Amino acid sequence: MKILIATTFSLFTLLACNSSKVQSEAGNTEDLNSEIFNQSETEEMSEDAPKESVYLNPDKLTKAHFASGCFWCVEAIYEHTKGVKEVFSGYSGGHTKNPTYELSNTGKTGHAEAVQVIYDSSIISFKELVDIFYGTQNIEQVNGQGPDNGSQYRTIAFYSDAKEKAIIEAKVAELKSQGLKPAAEVTQFKKFWMGESYHQDYEKLHPNHSYIRAVSVPRLNRFKKDFPGLVK
Repeated sequence: MKILIATTFSLFTLLACNSSKVQSEAGNTEDLNSEIFNQSETEEMSEDAPKESVYLNPDKLTKAHFASGCFWCVEAIYEHTKGVKEVFSGYSGGHTKNPTYELSNTGKTGHAEAVQVIYDSSIISFKELVDIFYGTQNIEQVNGQGPDNGSQYRTIAFYSDAKEKAIIEAKVAELKSQGLKPAAEVTQFKKFWMGESYHQDYEKLHPNHSYIRAVSVPRLNRFKKDFPGLVK
């Protein structure tokens, strides 16, 4: 797993995915996060991502990329998905090189917080990963997820080839047939920029962080409830 740099931890352990989360400790979003936190107190806290009990075939490992709001939340979900070897938090979908957390938060880089999922395609399919993507978000929320708003938190389903594009488009059509209006962009993947080390495994390493308890853990628990057959 990724290594958390100790000196960086001391500087950033109280940071959240955007300024609204930082402000929530003493600012104008305190009521919102308090309400979410109170609701989450009845939720079971998640344990560390378990080790994969099923043998992963190195010849079948491939990558998928998704953006779905705060990458802390999305990383934790896919870390608990069967057949997934590793998940990294970073940035994708924009037009600037070498984006950073601070720059992406301005909304001017074009990038969204994203995850890179390395998975065994003989155990879990790209279609199932797409099902998880749409099934663990507010499908109709534009430019954000939950309390996180802005283009850097928009949802994006990335595809690497025509087959993956067709799978995503079929899912979108299915959702529209149910009367929903999916807000996620469907975009060809170009490049994934690795996020800073202190963002990696954030939910696992900071289980008592107020944002993790209030937003990430309830979202992870909903995944476990709604996709029991895909949880490892």
